Formats: sequence, C-alpha cells, structure tokens
Amino acid sequence: MPDVYLSILQLAARYSVHRATPWRWIKSDSNFPKPVVLSPGCTRWKLSELEAWEKSKTTRPAG
Repeated sequence: MPDVYLSILQLAARYSVHRATPWRWIKSDSNFPKPVVLSPGCTRWKLSELEAWEKSKTTRPAG
C-alpha cells in the first residue's frame, strides 16, 4: 500500500489544533514524527508515522 501524506492543514484538523501547534510538538516531543519535504514548499507528514505516535501516546505504561 502506498504511503499517505498529510498537509499541515490536514494535520491540524486531525488533532483539532492550530496549524502552528504541530511545529511546537516537533520541538517539545522528540517522539512526534518529523515532516517529510517532498519538494520546496511542500512539507507533509506520513500518516503511518502519525498513527504509530498516536498509539504510543495511548499505550504508555502507568507509573
């Protein structure tokens, strides 16, 4: 299956945040997926990496 990429607007909509928030997450959360630069002015995030990050946030052990 080919990779699916999300734009910053799609990413912001997915998490119901402002489009600047994912850039802050990159700086503050070392586990947040890094964007992929497909061409100048075209930055995207791999959906599979975002889903893995989401899963890691929900399956953290207590303590």
